[in-house]
Amino acid sequence: MAWRGSGVMSGSTRRDEEAAMHPDTLSYHAALAPADRAICDVLAHEIARHLPEAENKVWHAHPVWFLDGNPVVGYGKLKSCVRLLFWSGQSFDEDGLAKEGSFKAAEARYTAVDQVDVDALARWLAKSAISSGITKTSSAARDGSNV
Repeated sequence: MAWRGSGVMSGSTRRDEEAAMHPDTLSYHAALAPADRAICDVLAHEIARHLPEAENKVWHAHPVWFLDGNPVVGYGKLKSCVRLLFWSGQSFDEDGLAKEGSFKAAEARYTAVDQVDVDALARWLAKSAISSGITKTSSAARDGSNV
């Protein structure tokens, strides 16, 4: 299911999300153009929802989430899109992720918020938790969904 929201969260939801997000990530979002910020807001919301134990910080100038000190997922603004990167994404065997580099990373690229498939993103986040040895993190892993 693609993101169908307006990209604008309600006041209380935004405050809750911002409280959980690292201040440097908030600054990163604030510096983005509105369309790119909408994409990053959805990504950050879904990552926080499915990987609540992950530590968020800006690493190498981009928001990244870590499990047990290891980078798991992050995103950044490229010239023509927002790139979502999973450090172990090639092991997920999922459509929608493209090989990135010569290691195990895989990526998805977005130019509009409605391109973000939150169901696929939830699966990818569950698989990233499993590949990191954290199986109780995501709702998909908790409820026994096929991941």
